Amino acid sequence: MRLVADAMLGRLAKWLRVLGYDTLYLRHACDGDLLELARREQRTLLTRDLRLARSAAEDAVYHVRAERLEAQLAEIVAAFRLDPEADPLSRCLECNHLLTALERDKLGGSVPPHILASHREFSGCPACGRVYWEGSHAGRMRNRLRAITPRAGV
Repeated sequence: MRLVADAMLGRLAKWLRVLGYDTLYLRHACDGDLLELARREQRTLLTRDLRLARSAAEDAVYHVRAERLEAQLAEIVAAFRLDPEADPLSRCLECNHLLTALERDKLGGSVPPHILASHREFSGCPACGRVYWEGSHAGRMRNRLRAITPRAGV
């Protein structure tokens, strides 16, 4: 599943990335550019813009009806039959690239010393250089996903 979210769905794009789904988000792209990107890269465009969804009926465009993030995420998981357990926390939340394992002893000043001392596994984004580890934020994200995705019937 490859997705692209329009300007109104930035938070949804981030949470789809949390689930591990390839989701582009271009904050300042115009509708035509998003449609062209979706066609070129065989992505489904997610939009809250009913006019855009109707005008692009022949394209892979999905009109997101829900207004709140939790309901949007549940709607997309159900509509596309996404598996919320498939590959969570495997993508960079900022730029969407797949994360790769990093060697702890080579991180140096990339993470705070107390994090380096208290964690064993790290991953990083090969595109933007951001470093990730399973801190308390990861547990909170997983709990939030568990609370949202049952509503999707998954």
